[in-house]
Amino acid sequence: MVRYYCPYCNPKYQFQKQSSKGNLICGLCGEDLLKKPFIRWNQIIALVAASSLLLPLIYTFIILIKNQINPPNKNYQANNTFMIIIKEKI
Repeated sequence: MVRYYCPYCNPKYQFQKQSSKGNLICGLCGEDLLKKPFIRWNQIIALVAASSLLLPLIYTFIILIKNQINPPNKNYQANNTFMIIIKEKI
């Protein structure tokens, strides 16, 4: 359903009437009603701003959970056997 609004009247007290031509008019002031767009530009900008802040956080949590379920196999600590071999060569 397309919503209509009067740009001059308070939205609490608006009611719609139909003129003799078939146009919707405001019941209080008699001005033509305007169509309210489904998506406005400020909603799109707010969605982009919110996603730019939330997506890195969500991505970090996904990587954290993934590493806890399947820990990496690489161990960067020195092995004791490798250290013994080095000491024997010195």
